[in-house]
Amino acid sequence: MITALCFIKVSPEAINSAGEQIARISGVRAAYSVTGQIDLVALIEVTSHDDVARVVTDGIGAVPGIVSTETHIAFRTYSREDLEAGFSIGAEN
Repeated sequence: MITALCFIKVSPEAINSAGEQIARISGVRAAYSVTGQIDLVALIEVTSHDDVARVVTDGIGAVPGIVSTETHIAFRTYSREDLEAGFSIGAEN
């Protein structure tokens, strides 16, 4: 599984509709409205790098109001569940 974060700038009047449309794109797990330099963050989970490109260019990039995107591929995931599981290996319950 490949996870990517897509940082998205949107024209102000289109933020709500763009977020809703992006959340419905196949391969997008969630879309978040955020504060700061960008307007939305899309969490992408797909099986190949080609799928990331498809989601970003054919999906997100085609949504009306999108000004720009910046995509980052994750290569390691740290989660509370994973860390807790690592410490419980071999522990008796």
